[in-house]
Formats: sequence, structure tokens, C-alpha cells
Amino acid sequence: MNHASCIILFTKTRVHPWLNSLKVKMMTKKRALILVDHGSVVGEANDMLVKIANMVRQSNKCAFDIVHHAHMELAEPTISQAFDACILEGASEIIVHPYFLAPGEHSTKDIPKMVEEAAKKHPGVFYRVTEPLGLHSKIIEVVLERANINIRD
Repeated sequence: MNHASCIILFTKTRVHPWLNSLKVKMMTKKRALILVDHGSVVGEANDMLVKIANMVRQSNKCAFDIVHHAHMELAEPTISQAFDACILEGASEIIVHPYFLAPGEHSTKDIPKMVEEAAKKHPGVFYRVTEPLGLHSKIIEVVLERANINIRD
């Protein structure tokens, strides 16, 4: 765009629609969620996380604009690749959830360190690593469902 076209973007009382749409795009903050599992050499195990990410993305309770998955090791996409993908899609905030049952070495140390490394390439992007699944009443519901016990309130 040259200087002459910049002048016609503004009139006495209104802004050119192109500038409004650009402003909205620049001001829109996108939130991303990355689900991270251990990763496996068994393809079917890795495919499960893809399905979980799709289910989260399609959930009417999902408050994220972007949902990706990553494997800590042994498979791709890596945490760094998923982080980069979120940035390419416009994320300004990235929440990383270790898809692990218990808070062990991987979810409390390894994954946060890998996320920190991935974030170094993208200064100014807010990121946070959540707790793993852990103890939650909804986990109990799933355990009991898997064990074929009817849950009654």
C-alpha cells in the first residue's frame, strides 16, 4: 500500500472497512490448547490422542479457538511442532495440558521444560502448563462406567 492509498482509508467520519477488518484481526486474541501424551511406537496409541483432541475441539464446552495434540517423545507432532502450529494459527495464549493420569516426572518437569523451550521461539506469547488429569470426580465416573457399574445420583 502506498501513501496515496493510506489517505483514502480515512474520511471525515468513518474508517474504510478494510482497515476495520484489519484492526479486528489484530485485536482478536486466540486461545489454544495443546493436549500432550507420552507418545508411543504403537500407532494406535498415538491415534487415541488425535481422537481426544478432535472430541475436545468439537465439544460445545470448548472455549479454545485452536486445539492441537502433541507427543512428549517417540512420535510426532512434538510439543515444539504443536506450539509452532498454534502460533501459525494466530494463538496469543497457549494452554498445555499433560494428558496423564498422575503428576509424575513427565507432567511436572519434562513437559513444562519442553514447553518453555518451545515458547522461547515466540516471545510475547502467554503460555501455561496445567496439572494432569489427577483426582477428579469425573474420572471416577469413567472408571465406574468402564467397570460396568451403573452410577446413580
